Amino acid sequence: MSTPLISVVDDDASVRAATENLLKSRGYIVQTFASAEEFLRSPRLNETSCVVTDVQMPIMTGLDLLTEMRNRGYSVPFIFITAFPNDRVRTSALSAGATGFLAKPFTGHALIECLDAALEGGDI
Repeated sequence: MSTPLISVVDDDASVRAATENLLKSRGYIVQTFASAEEFLRSPRLNETSCVVTDVQMPIMTGLDLLTEMRNRGYSVPFIFITAFPNDRVRTSALSAGATGFLAKPFTGHALIECLDAALEGGDI
């Protein structure tokens, strides 16, 4: 089995870097993107095993990205992270097909648990 490629999409450079470092330390291949639009232009889009994305981003939100990916026929699991958690957004994300939903700041352990479940096809 090949090493999963995890795509991290967040407009906050420090969150991208911290998430990338954590996931690489766990042996994952990681690519990072500053926006949903940048991710959608990625030449490795169809190699992505899981998307970890912020909910709130300029222009295209994480929820919009999930919708666009589903419209394009991609069923890759999504894990949402947000600094502004509320039940409405969480419900929207999960009903749109998100595998996980984490409030910032989250622990590395919580993200890894969520990612493991997403890659195994389960929900958190």
